[in-house]
Amino acid sequence: MTLKRILMGAAFAGALVLGTGAGAMAADLIAIITPSHDNPFFKAEADGAAAKAKALGYDTLVLVHDDDANKQSQLIDTAIARGAKAIILDNAGADATVAAVKKAKDAGVPSFLIDREITATGVAVAQIVSNNYQGAQLGAQEFVKLMGEKGNYVELVGKESDTNAGVRSKGYHDVIDDYPDLKMVAQQSANWSQPEAYSKMETILQANPNIKGVISGNDTMAMGAYAALAAAGRKDVIVVGFDGSNDVRDSIKQGGIKATVLQPAYAQAQMAVEQADAYIKTGKAPAQEKQLMDCVLVNADNAGKLETFSLTN
Repeated sequence: MTLKRILMGAAFAGALVLGTGAGAMAADLIAIITPSHDNPFFKAEADGAAAKAKALGYDTLVLVHDDDANKQSQLIDTAIARGAKAIILDNAGADATVAAVKKAKDAGVPSFLIDREITATGVAVAQIVSNNYQGAQLGAQEFVKLMGEKGNYVELVGKESDTNAGVRSKGYHDVIDDYPDLKMVAQQSANWSQPEAYSKMETILQANPNIKGVISGNDTMAMGAYAALAAAGRKDVIVVGFDGSNDVRDSIKQGGIKATVLQPAYAQAQMAVEQADAYIKTGKAPAQEKQLMDCVLVNADNAGKLETFSLTN
């Protein structure tokens, strides 16, 4: 083989290597970490974030922490190790998450929080959350009207470590407690869980057969409570939820659960990705770290317009 042919072959091989490398370069990665997708709200968040990230040209790493702060910390380690450019996070505890988000920040990976706040500022780039207090007041006002301003009722509260559970409960009571003829006969946490809400409702109903209403911290618990009431032949009890899920929409349309409060999970997650994209490309953070999105009451009047945590025109 001549020297010329050897040199040409080497050049051709080098071109192949360079071409393969260029073609195989991965897109930048965005990690999306939420609670379990068994809850349609969290699945909608993950789906919305992933769709927007892919539309903007990113690869995605979708992970689930199951509301376990230790698992969440491990998943953030995974995101850092994978070279994620940003983390979209619906966190596993307002206090327990601070150290994990700071760890990501120190590693050069910015976090954009959705749905749930943490108890520190300046650690995440953004905290985009529903205005849970405003939404809870909307739900409570509808509940009061449906109850005719009187009667015994039950409150199902979310996971106690979740800031939203307390904020929603306060929003409910700042309205309902102004009506002295509305009497809360039981208040229990069902930890955002449908099976747990079913079980708790069965027990509560046995001790308080004369209840007229149930107000719930989320739709998943509302569905569990309604199922327990229906099994006991008590479809007369008014149930109001919070989230705006398709399951509760369908129940409202069928005359079951009476109302819910829509928080825009899908749009919220997409907004977080848009802000992450801007930050990755320009280094510019949003004008405010904490951003509130107002909630909307959903009842029989507009339930037909609800689809995947969003109202259509």
